[in-house]
Amino acid sequence: MKVTYYLEVISSWCYWVEPTWAELQRRYAGRVDFEWKIALMRREDYPVSREQCDWFYRRSGLMMKSPFMLNSGWLEPWREGLFPAASYVAEAGKDFGLTGDELRLALAHAADRDGLKVASMDAAIKVAVKATTRLRQASARQELDGKKLRARAESAEVAARIQASTAEFFAHQIDQRPAFILTSEIGDKAVFSGMVKIEPLAATIESMLSDLAGYAAHKAHFGGPPKA
Repeated sequence: MKVTYYLEVISSWCYWVEPTWAELQRRYAGRVDFEWKIALMRREDYPVSREQCDWFYRRSGLMMKSPFMLNSGWLEPWREGLFPAASYVAEAGKDFGLTGDELRLALAHAADRDGLKVASMDAAIKVAVKATTRLRQASARQELDGKKLRARAESAEVAARIQASTAEFFAHQIDQRPAFILTSEIGDKAVFSGMVKIEPLAATIESMLSDLAGYAAHKAHFGGPPKA
């Protein structure tokens, strides 16, 4: 089976759900395929001022019982809800082998915890290069070239991928991020939108894996279905 996670990099609720996403990958490693995709937020999904943003952050922080408050410093109201740079950089990172969570988590932390203005492509690239330098030093891989990353982040190909994954997100008749689409090879599908706690997701994964095991056991005993 597969779990697809739809996110916007600087979304606060996506920030809060990351421990759940990490635990799901750890718990079901080797049994479930995991993938994340960008689902860009609409202009009206963003706060219009730092005061409004802080109000949302206080609410979500209390709901999550967080010992810290998120930082609204990234918000530049003059952009009027256009903050896609960090998500474009995270998506572009896939073309340099950065298909895991590390790059987008660095960008999310820069915005939501440090208040850095990663809505600017310059700032987003700077954060990405700094983060991936640490990652590549640890793995003895070649350092990421910021100019190449920026060129890819601003490319038509990356834009097309993000437009397609955002359209996929809305095609599920949902509008809240984070969102998780759980599918299995026997045709089962579960949709979670706006959920951040692990219990309902894990329970559904367990149920779907159990059904898959049941189908496999039946096939082992009886083979495929009769043709007529």
